[in-house]
Amino acid sequence: MREIQSLARGLQIVDLLMQSQSPKSVTELADFLEVDKSTASRLVRTLENYGYVQQAKNSRAYVVGKRLHSIGWQLTNRYALREMALPVLKQLVRKTDECSHIGVYSSGKALVIEDVQSETSSLRVIGGAGRLIHVHNTALGKALLAFGDFPIPDTLPRITANSITEPEQFQTELESIRQRGYAVDDEENEYGVRCIAAPVFDALGIAVASMGVSAPTARLQPGDVESFGQIVKEMAYHLSCELGYEE
Repeated sequence: MREIQSLARGLQIVDLLMQSQSPKSVTELADFLEVDKSTASRLVRTLENYGYVQQAKNSRAYVVGKRLHSIGWQLTNRYALREMALPVLKQLVRKTDECSHIGVYSSGKALVIEDVQSETSSLRVIGGAGRLIHVHNTALGKALLAFGDFPIPDTLPRITANSITEPEQFQTELESIRQRGYAVDDEENEYGVRCIAAPVFDALGIAVASMGVSAPTARLQPGDVESFGQIVKEMAYHLSCELGYEE
Protein backbone atom coordinates (compact mmCIF):
# COMPACT_ATOMS: atom_id res chain seq x y z
CA MET A 1 0.00 0.00 0.00
CA ARG A 2 1.37 3.42 -0.97
CA GLU A 3 1.81 5.86 1.89
CA ILE A 4 1.45 9.64 1.96
CA GLN A 5 5.05 10.80 2.14
CA SER A 6 4.46 14.10 3.95
CA LEU A 7 2.26 12.41 6.56
CA ALA A 8 4.84 9.68 7.07
CA ARG A 9 7.58 12.26 7.55
CA GLY A 10 5.46 14.18 10.03
CA LEU A 11 4.90 11.02 12.05
CA GLN A 12 8.63 10.31 11.94
CA ILE A 13 9.29 13.75 13.43
CA VAL A 14 6.81 13.11 16.23
CA ASP A 15 8.36 9.70 16.96
CA LEU A 16 11.86 11.17 17.03
CA LEU A 17 10.91 13.99 19.41
CA MET A 18 9.08 11.61 21.73
CA GLN A 19 12.15 9.38 21.96
CA SER A 20 14.71 12.18 22.18
CA GLN A 21 16.12 13.41 25.47
CA SER A 22 16.85 16.87 24.04
CA PRO A 23 15.17 19.36 21.64
CA LYS A 24 15.87 18.95 17.95
CA SER A 25 16.62 21.78 15.54
CA VAL A 26 15.16 22.01 12.03
CA THR A 27 18.59 21.15 10.66
CA GLU A 28 18.77 17.99 12.78
CA LEU A 29 15.26 17.02 11.68
CA ALA A 30 16.17 17.60 8.03
CA ASP A 31 19.24 15.37 8.41
CA PHE A 32 17.16 12.70 10.12
CA LEU A 33 14.56 12.70 7.34
CA GLU A 34 17.17 13.12 4.60
CA VAL A 35 15.33 16.12 3.17
CA ASP A 36 16.29 19.75 2.60
CA LYS A 37 15.90 22.23 5.44
CA SER A 38 12.94 24.08 3.86
CA THR A 39 10.93 20.84 3.61
CA ALA A 40 11.67 19.98 7.24
CA SER A 41 10.71 23.52 8.26
CA ARG A 42 7.31 23.27 6.51
CA LEU A 43 6.62 19.92 8.16
CA VAL A 44 7.50 21.25 11.61
CA ARG A 45 5.40 24.38 11.16
CA THR A 46 2.38 22.27 10.22
CA LEU A 47 2.85 20.07 13.29
CA GLU A 48 3.30 23.19 15.40
CA ASN A 49 0.07 24.72 14.07
CA TYR A 50 -1.83 21.68 15.33
CA GLY A 51 -0.04 21.55 18.68
CA TYR A 52 1.90 18.34 18.10
CA VAL A 53 5.30 20.03 18.44
CA GLN A 54 6.46 23.28 19.99
CA GLN A 55 9.65 25.24 20.42
CA ALA A 56 11.56 24.48 23.59
CA LYS A 57 11.79 27.28 26.13
CA ASN A 58 14.43 29.87 25.20
CA SER A 59 15.32 27.86 22.09
CA ARG A 60 14.49 27.57 18.40
CA ALA A 61 14.70 23.77 18.62
CA TYR A 62 11.60 21.61 18.96
CA VAL A 63 10.04 19.24 21.50
CA VAL A 64 6.70 17.42 21.56
CA GLY A 65 3.72 19.74 21.99
CA LYS A 66 0.95 20.02 24.54
CA ARG A 67 -1.51 18.31 22.20
CA LEU A 68 0.47 15.06 22.42
CA HIS A 69 0.77 15.37 26.19
CA SER A 70 -3.01 15.83 26.38
CA ILE A 71 -3.76 12.86 24.12
CA GLY A 72 -1.36 10.63 26.04
CA TRP A 73 -2.81 11.71 29.36
CA GLN A 74 -6.37 11.03 28.26
CA LEU A 75 -5.52 7.60 26.83
CA THR A 76 -3.73 6.41 29.96
CA ASN A 77 -5.69 8.22 32.66
CA ARG A 78 -9.31 8.46 31.50
CA TYR A 79 -10.49 5.70 33.85
CA ALA A 80 -8.44 7.12 36.74
CA LEU A 81 -9.87 10.58 36.04
CA ARG A 82 -13.39 9.23 36.25
CA GLU A 83 -12.68 7.54 39.58
CA MET A 84 -11.03 10.64 41.03
CA ALA A 85 -13.78 12.92 39.74
CA LEU A 86 -16.70 10.97 41.19
CA PRO A 87 -16.47 12.21 44.82
CA VAL A 88 -15.91 15.78 43.57
CA LEU A 89 -18.97 15.54 41.32
CA LYS A 90 -21.04 14.29 44.26
CA GLN A 91 -19.86 17.23 46.31
CA LEU A 92 -20.79 19.57 43.44
CA VAL A 93 -24.29 18.08 43.44
CA ARG A 94 -24.58 18.67 47.20
CA LYS A 95 -23.47 22.29 46.79
CA THR A 96 -25.80 23.10 43.88
CA ASP A 97 -28.57 20.49 44.13
CA GLU A 98 -28.19 20.08 40.36
CA CYS A 99 -26.87 17.28 38.15
CA SER A 100 -23.10 17.31 37.64
CA HIS A 101 -20.85 15.79 34.98
CA ILE A 102 -17.31 15.67 33.64
CA GLY A 103 -16.16 15.37 30.04
CA VAL A 104 -13.02 15.06 27.92
CA TYR A 105 -12.27 15.95 24.31
CA SER A 106 -12.77 13.03 21.91
CA SER A 107 -12.68 13.15 18.10
CA GLY A 108 -14.14 16.63 17.75
CA LYS A 109 -16.76 16.19 20.45
CA ALA A 110 -16.92 16.26 24.23
CA LEU A 111 -17.26 12.78 25.74
CA VAL A 112 -19.12 12.71 29.05
CA ILE A 113 -17.28 10.14 31.17
CA GLU A 114 -19.30 10.49 34.38
CA ASP A 115 -22.68 11.87 35.45
CA VAL A 116 -24.08 12.30 38.95
CA GLN A 117 -27.78 12.96 39.29
CA SER A 118 -29.43 15.08 41.96
CA GLU A 119 -31.60 12.93 44.23
CA THR A 120 -33.64 15.75 45.73
CA SER A 121 -34.87 17.69 42.70
CA SER A 122 -37.93 16.25 41.00
CA LEU A 123 -37.31 18.41 37.95
CA ARG A 124 -33.78 17.68 36.77
CA VAL A 125 -31.69 17.29 33.64
CA ILE A 126 -31.06 13.63 32.85
CA GLY A 127 -27.84 12.99 30.98
CA GLY A 128 -25.84 9.78 30.98
CA ALA A 129 -22.17 8.85 30.90
CA GLY A 130 -20.78 7.82 27.51
CA ARG A 131 -22.64 10.35 25.41
CA LEU A 132 -20.87 12.55 22.86
CA ILE A 133 -21.94 16.19 22.70
CA HIS A 134 -21.03 19.17 20.54
CA VAL A 135 -18.15 21.34 21.72
CA HIS A 136 -19.35 24.67 20.32
CA ASN A 137 -22.71 24.94 22.05
CA THR A 138 -22.27 23.10 25.37
CA ALA A 139 -20.62 24.38 28.53
CA LEU A 140 -18.39 21.30 28.79
CA GLY A 141 -17.26 21.67 25.20
CA LYS A 142 -16.70 25.42 25.30
CA ALA A 143 -14.62 25.11 28.48
CA LEU A 144 -12.44 22.51 26.76
CA LEU A 145 -11.91 24.73 23.71
CA ALA A 146 -11.31 27.89 25.74
CA PHE A 147 -8.65 26.41 28.01
CA GLY A 148 -7.38 23.33 26.18
CA ASP A 149 -5.25 22.81 23.12
CA PHE A 150 -8.06 21.49 20.95
CA PRO A 151 -9.12 22.50 17.43
CA ILE A 152 -12.24 24.59 16.91
CA PRO A 153 -14.73 22.81 14.60
CA ASP A 154 -14.72 23.93 10.97
CA THR A 155 -18.50 24.35 11.13
CA LEU A 156 -20.67 25.51 14.02
CA PRO A 157 -24.13 24.03 13.38
CA ARG A 158 -27.21 25.72 14.77
CA ILE A 159 -28.90 23.40 17.27
CA THR A 160 -31.18 25.99 18.88
CA ALA A 161 -31.84 29.65 18.18
CA ASN A 162 -29.20 30.51 20.83
CA SER A 163 -26.38 28.48 19.24
CA ILE A 164 -23.36 30.51 18.15
CA THR A 165 -22.68 29.76 14.48
CA GLU A 166 -20.33 32.59 13.41
CA PRO A 167 -16.58 31.88 13.90
CA GLU A 168 -15.73 35.47 14.89
CA GLN A 169 -18.50 35.57 17.49
CA PHE A 170 -17.37 32.19 18.81
CA GLN A 171 -13.79 33.44 19.24
CA THR A 172 -15.19 36.35 21.27
CA GLU A 173 -17.16 33.87 23.36
CA LEU A 174 -14.03 31.81 24.09
CA GLU A 175 -12.16 34.92 25.20
CA SER A 176 -15.01 35.82 27.58
CA ILE A 177 -14.88 32.29 29.00
CA ARG A 178 -11.14 32.58 29.62
CA GLN A 179 -11.63 35.90 31.40
CA ARG A 180 -14.34 34.70 33.81
CA GLY A 181 -12.99 31.16 34.21
CA TYR A 182 -16.11 29.20 33.30
CA ALA A 183 -18.37 28.54 30.31
CA VAL A 184 -22.13 28.87 30.03
CA ASP A 185 -24.57 27.07 27.75
CA ASP A 186 -27.67 29.27 27.80
CA GLU A 187 -30.18 27.03 26.01
CA GLU A 188 -27.68 26.66 23.16
CA ASN A 189 -27.89 22.86 23.00
CA GLU A 190 -31.34 22.20 24.42
CA TYR A 191 -34.27 24.49 25.15
CA GLY A 192 -35.10 24.78 28.83
CA VAL A 193 -31.60 23.76 29.97
CA ARG A 194 -28.81 26.01 31.26
CA CYS A 195 -25.31 24.60 31.94
CA ILE A 196 -22.09 25.87 33.51
CA ALA A 197 -18.64 24.23 33.26
CA ALA A 198 -15.02 24.98 34.21
CA PRO A 199 -11.70 23.44 33.10
CA VAL A 200 -9.79 20.70 34.93
CA PHE A 201 -5.98 20.85 34.66
CA ASP A 202 -3.35 18.16 35.16
CA ALA A 203 0.07 18.44 36.79
CA LEU A 204 1.52 19.99 33.63
CA GLY A 205 -1.09 22.72 33.60
CA ILE A 206 -2.86 21.21 30.59
CA ALA A 207 -6.67 21.32 30.44
CA VAL A 208 -7.55 17.63 30.18
CA ALA A 209 -11.24 17.81 31.08
CA SER A 210 -14.09 20.08 32.07
CA MET A 211 -16.73 19.61 34.74
CA GLY A 212 -19.98 21.36 35.46
CA VAL A 213 -23.69 21.31 36.22
CA SER A 214 -26.87 21.25 34.15
CA ALA A 215 -30.19 22.58 35.37
CA PRO A 216 -33.64 23.56 34.11
CA THR A 217 -33.77 27.26 33.24
CA ALA A 218 -36.81 27.57 35.49
CA ARG A 219 -34.53 26.90 38.46
CA LEU A 220 -31.12 28.18 37.31
CA GLN A 221 -32.00 31.78 36.56
CA PRO A 222 -29.66 34.25 34.80
CA GLY A 223 -29.07 35.96 38.14
CA ASP A 224 -27.76 32.68 39.60
CA VAL A 225 -25.16 32.04 36.89
CA GLU A 226 -22.33 33.96 38.55
CA SER A 227 -22.70 32.25 41.95
CA PHE A 228 -23.01 28.82 40.32
CA GLY A 229 -20.02 29.62 38.14
CA GLN A 230 -17.87 30.33 41.17
CA ILE A 231 -18.91 27.03 42.79
CA VAL A 232 -18.14 25.09 39.61
CA LYS A 233 -14.73 26.82 39.30
CA GLU A 234 -13.95 25.97 42.92
CA MET A 235 -14.78 22.29 42.49
CA ALA A 236 -12.93 22.04 39.15
CA TYR A 237 -9.89 23.60 40.82
CA HIS A 238 -10.19 21.09 43.66
CA LEU A 239 -10.10 18.20 41.18
CA SER A 240 -7.19 19.83 39.34
CA CYS A 241 -5.23 19.93 42.61
CA GLU A 242 -6.01 16.24 43.11
CA LEU A 243 -4.39 15.66 39.71
CA GLY A 244 -1.25 17.51 40.81
CA TYR A 245 -2.00 20.94 39.37
CA GLU A 246 -0.21 23.92 40.91
CA GLU A 247 -0.79 27.53 39.87
